[in-house]
Amino acid sequence: MNYNDVGHHNRPHVHAEYQDFEAVFAIPEGDVLAGQLPRRQTRFVRNWIAEHEQELMDDWSRAVIPETLLPIAAYER
Repeated sequence: MNYNDVGHHNRPHVHAEYQDFEAVFAIPEGDVLAGQLPRRQTRFVRNWIAEHEQELMDDWSRAVIPETLLPIAAYER
């Protein structure tokens, strides 16, 4: 999540990176707004978003102010 990153996508979202891939995922839907990840990693990110939806939305609210973001646990398989 990046501070003040509302101009381009204008929806709550997170940025994900894996090896040479990058993608932007909408919160809470998990839609890919830009870029791409391999299928398996896309599924992981979508599951993580679903598991942490409220935390992500809370951090989104902080990011646009900007305020310090709170840590969110990594995806657990």
